[in-house]
Amino acid sequence: MLTRELEETLSFAVDEAVKHKHEFVTLEHLLFALLEDAAAREILFNCGAQIEELARALQEYFETQLEKIPADVKTMPELTSTFQSTISYAVLQAEGSGQPAVDGGNILAALYQAEQSYAVYLLLQQGVSRLDILNYISHGISKVDEGDMLPDFDMDDDENPFQSAPRKKPLESFCVELVAKAEAGEIDPIVGRTPEIERTIQVLCRRKKNNPLYVGEPGVGKTALAEGLALKISEGNVPEVLQGAKVFALDMGAVLAGTRYRGDFEQRFKAIISELKEHENAILLSTRYTP
Repeated sequence: MLTRELEETLSFAVDEAVKHKHEFVTLEHLLFALLEDAAAREILFNCGAQIEELARALQEYFETQLEKIPADVKTMPELTSTFQSTISYAVLQAEGSGQPAVDGGNILAALYQAEQSYAVYLLLQQGVSRLDILNYISHGISKVDEGDMLPDFDMDDDENPFQSAPRKKPLESFCVELVAKAEAGEIDPIVGRTPEIERTIQVLCRRKKNNPLYVGEPGVGKTALAEGLALKISEGNVPEVLQGAKVFALDMGAVLAGTRYRGDFEQRFKAIISELKEHENAILLSTRYTP
């Protein structure tokens, strides 16, 4: 069984062959389509691949190396035997590892069975080995820096698919900065929680054991206390040690979303902590926050 996203990816590979008037659908068409498959793209990025460069090289290969059928010939391209055997191998690999469905990661690993293909040559040229892919799928071992984030990549016909997109930073992706929201007037005044907020400030001003912990059922106002703290910081109504501090509310649901492989969550959390260290007087609220 294939995931829905992988089915769309395989269809995209065929469409790419049709668009370029190629007689066969090859592994190169498959790799090009995998660049838009979320699972495969994340794996390639974490294995050190330069996705935009891969796309450019494949496009050049399509235009200069593969023969085109005459424009007046109306025929659908055929899948090469290597293409079909790669899909079959990926299915066997997924079944052997107990996966309920085959996804882009399985296809990437299966590509390396065709050692002489140009697709594998491009991957190896960028230092992406089959072992790198299996290490990331099985153990979450990444070759990129913890603070780097996967760039957005969309091969829309109306846009340039090879234009480098800015990488979102972890704090932008998974956190909300409450002091900035308070300064923008997006947080209402907190009523009836003054003692708790004052006690929070006292704990934060300690040199040691300065991590306040809010305990309570959902909806009792734990996040409201953090918003009250952010309001006081934005107004300058805090001790000097907290002046200029930032309060980041971590959306744990967003961190967990899309973590398909072992190590994904740990990698994201390490990236968040790594960026937090770059901010002086950063305060992290680790609870689910809905803006």
